[in-house]
Amino acid sequence: MNFLRKTLIALVIINSGVCAANAGVIIGGTRVIYDGNKKEASISVNNPDSTAYLIQSWIETQNGGAEKAPFVITPPLYRLDPTQQNVERIILTGTLPQDKESLYWLNIKAIPSAPKKDNTLQIAVKTSLKLIYRPASLKGTTPEEQAEMLTWSVVGNQIQVTNPTHFVMNFNEITVAGRKVENVTYVLPGSTARFDLPKGIHGGNATFTVINDYGGPGKIHNTTI
Repeated sequence: MNFLRKTLIALVIINSGVCAANAGVIIGGTRVIYDGNKKEASISVNNPDSTAYLIQSWIETQNGGAEKAPFVITPPLYRLDPTQQNVERIILTGTLPQDKESLYWLNIKAIPSAPKKDNTLQIAVKTSLKLIYRPASLKGTTPEEQAEMLTWSVVGNQIQVTNPTHFVMNFNEITVAGRKVENVTYVLPGSTARFDLPKGIHGGNATFTVINDYGGPGKIHNTTI
C-alpha cells in the first residue's frame, strides 16, 4: 500500500555491535489533505517513548529537487519530550493551480536523544507523507468518486493508466487477470502513469482500488484492458 515512506538513518556508531532501539514517534495520519478553503493544514506528532526526540520537518516537491515548495511548516525543528504531543501547522505561501490538485512530500525526521552510555547505535527515522493541496473549486467531491473516469491500456509489458480528472489518484492495489501488480503508486491529474505487468500477463480483467482521504482503500473498481 502506498501510504508513506520511511527511511532509517544511522547517526552515530561507537565501536560496537550493540544496538539501542527506540519505539519512535507516532504521526497522526498517513497523508495530509490541504483544504484550499482553509488558511492552513495540520498534523500531530506524538512521542509515546521514554526517550526525547528532536523533530525536524520540511516539505519537498515531487522529485525532491532543489525547487522550493510553496509551503512553510511550523515549528520546523523542536524537542519532543516523552509522552508529549505537538501539532505541526502547514501554511501555503505561494500560488498553486486552482483547477486541480497538487502533490508534495511532507518529511518528518525523528532523531533520538543521545544515550548516556557507550556501545550504542543511534537511529533517526525519516517518514515521508503525501501532502496534497486541494483547491476550493474541488470541494464537494473526492478522488474515490472520480475513479471510474480513469482509462486503462497495455503498452508493451506495462499497464498504463490515464487520469482525466482534477485529482491525484493514489492506488492501493491493482490486479490484472487475478495477479497483483507490484509497486503501484499514483497518477497525477491530466497525466499518465505506467506500472510493470506481472510476468506472463498481457491483459484481461483488471481491478483497482484508490486510497481515500483517510488513508484507507476505497471500493473495488472493475475494468478490462
